[in-house]
Amino acid sequence: MSDNFINLKYIEDILHEAKNAGDAAVSRILDKAENGESLNHNEIAALLVNENGGHLNRIFDIAGKIKRRIYGSRIVMFAPLYVSDHCVNRCAYCSFNRAHDFNRRKLTMDEVREEVKVLEKMGHKRLALEAGESETECPIEYILDCIKTIYDMKFENGEIRRVNVNIAATTTENYRKLKAAGIGTYILFQETYHEPTYSRVHLAGPKKDFAWHLNAFDRAQDAGIDDVGGGVLFGLADPYFEVMGLLIHNEHLEAKYKTGFHTISVPRLCPAEGMSINDFPNPVDDATFAKIVAIIRIAVPFTGMILSTRENHEMRKKLLRLGISQISAGSSTETGGYAKRERNEKANPQFMVNDDRSALSIISELIDDGYIPSFCTACYRGGRTGDRFMSLAKSAEIGNVCLPNALMTLCEYSMDYGDAAFREKTAAIIEKEIPNIANEAVRQKTIENVKKIRTGNERDFFV
Repeated sequence: MSDNFINLKYIEDILHEAKNAGDAAVSRILDKAENGESLNHNEIAALLVNENGGHLNRIFDIAGKIKRRIYGSRIVMFAPLYVSDHCVNRCAYCSFNRAHDFNRRKLTMDEVREEVKVLEKMGHKRLALEAGESETECPIEYILDCIKTIYDMKFENGEIRRVNVNIAATTTENYRKLKAAGIGTYILFQETYHEPTYSRVHLAGPKKDFAWHLNAFDRAQDAGIDDVGGGVLFGLADPYFEVMGLLIHNEHLEAKYKTGFHTISVPRLCPAEGMSINDFPNPVDDATFAKIVAIIRIAVPFTGMILSTRENHEMRKKLLRLGISQISAGSSTETGGYAKRERNEKANPQFMVNDDRSALSIISELIDDGYIPSFCTACYRGGRTGDRFMSLAKSAEIGNVCLPNALMTLCEYSMDYGDAAFREKTAAIIEKEIPNIANEAVRQKTIENVKKIRTGNERDFFV
């Protein structure tokens, strides 16, 4: 397979031909999706381009059913941690681009500790480490030091248990170093799979090389990192082209490495300092965005879907019903931003946060809406990554692992970070959900562990 497995003409032709799919054909495609059958490229394209409101309602309904069947009510919680905004690239959509003149910084290890202390006080156990690309200011050794610093920190209520990493495409050797450091998922957004658009928005720097960026996950997989997370920045090119690119990329990884994306992120272009959103002619409106999220969920049922605080409160609530399984909470998108927020200092974020509620407020509302906020990191720590995780996800056993772990970590969170009213609310949803653990031995063990968490100082139970 060639280095560039994204065929622009192939995708454009499929999307063009899909416009000829009539209502009867789309209905048959949706029947397949509802029966749990996988869809081919032509069928996914037909769903994307179809504008029939009745079909759209059914797309939403099927996506919601798939989400509930595979993930239940669980929502995985995380927060980003920006450690450096030095960058040598000129990406037209990003405030970190080298043409933007602002006071750049990278955190010292003491400052990393200060950020992590704030994040731990918020109850987070899973972080996504973020940094701009600069071999001089932010080499791989600096990233490794940050990871070690985070993992070495111990608190009264535990520690950060999983560090996912979102840094620039790098070499196989550097990916081996990240693997040895114990990272969770390696995350990288292609930004756009439309190569002409990619060339227009990446004006200078290593990131300008489309193929180098596109094949980063191959190098990561070759280095032993079998949990990788993809994504695009919706708003740069035709959003339907981007969905097809994501799915073809996922298929490429599955064919070559037996495991595709662990997660797919769906950020939308939003305003930021140092760029003008008016320079981008492909904005994605709310209705189209909701449709895209639902179709991705239908196309890749077992892949986690991540939504950041780029989206506002209302949109996040809607997309949770359509397929999103992981969200950030209490986020700062600025280097050193958590400590600055504690000191009430002015922010200078990479992009504007549109859901600025506290982590506790977001988590509390999730429970009110019937969700189970999960702080679980068990699969990574138990070696259930890559194809081992996907085998579990596709089996009936997933509920006997994820649900108890979600309930135990939520109980832990409530005892360590919640007040009496929050604990009461949490206890009610745990009591409601425990009977849904099908395996009797696991169910009884969960009951025992929840009791230990509530009555003592024992923590970090998982199956």
